[in-house]
Amino acid sequence: MEFRPSVTPGLVPGHHTGQLGTFLTGSQSFSEFVGATAPHLMPGAGVTPQPVSAPGGSAADALGVPHGTTIVALTFSGGVVIAGDRRATAGNVIAQRDIEKVFVTDHHSAVGIAGSAGIALEMVRLFGVDLEHYEKLEGVPLSLDGKANKLAGMIRQNLGAAMQGFVVVPLFAGFDPTVDDPGRAGRIVTFDPTGGRYDENLGFHAVGSGSVFAKSSLKKLYDPAADLDGAVRTAIEALYDAADDDTATGGPDTVRRIYPVVVGITADGAARREESEIASVVERVIAGRVERPGGPSR
Repeated sequence: MEFRPSVTPGLVPGHHTGQLGTFLTGSQSFSEFVGATAPHLMPGAGVTPQPVSAPGGSAADALGVPHGTTIVALTFSGGVVIAGDRRATAGNVIAQRDIEKVFVTDHHSAVGIAGSAGIALEMVRLFGVDLEHYEKLEGVPLSLDGKANKLAGMIRQNLGAAMQGFVVVPLFAGFDPTVDDPGRAGRIVTFDPTGGRYDENLGFHAVGSGSVFAKSSLKKLYDPAADLDGAVRTAIEALYDAADDDTATGGPDTVRRIYPVVVGITADGAARREESEIASVVERVIAGRVERPGGPSR
């Protein structure tokens, strides 16, 4: 007979919290597991869903919370590109010049963040862990629609914080490997602060403070038949136009060598473009603006 030492009750996970069953059964969703066992660790936890009507504005404004600004995404003949500027602002102050707002979340998806930077960064990190957790349990990646729905649920959980001014508005881009035609496999999904999700059918979108100017640029330059290099160039042109008119969007900083973060997603996977490649594209964009300050018109 095998001898097994007794287990000290205090060392059993969930023994004092009444959540032992949660640990034993597990969940396909890591964020749901954290929400059930340690809700204080969730992004935006501890903020009551109570709107602020103080003369000074929202709680986020009062705290001087840094905000991420402009993200753009566009499809091309082989997938989708998503890109973001590098500036974070707190009111009229530049809080950070080189913040990264675009992240590869799994093999075929990426997320760009706009809004309250701290909560947005935690949300996208948790989202990436959630996708990895699901794939480890099920042996297959979550479907593209499943990923978008998962992110929508996480945004909805942040509604209380959003009502206090800590709004997070991600932009999701992914490649659907179940679609036979690579030209139609790239997808863009947008969200609102309540967690509503919307598929973008025009082939391009932008979020953040400079999104109006970026989308105006994309309307002129977008070409669904473009290759990856052409799509990267278009994304940087759109961010340049946004920075030209929006003070909260940072343009390429050639002095400090700070360039937009660009991720390309194709059938081969999601990959961040090399800084040297982006620097070369930026140089060509700036050279073109010397000749034509308003930018190209396809």
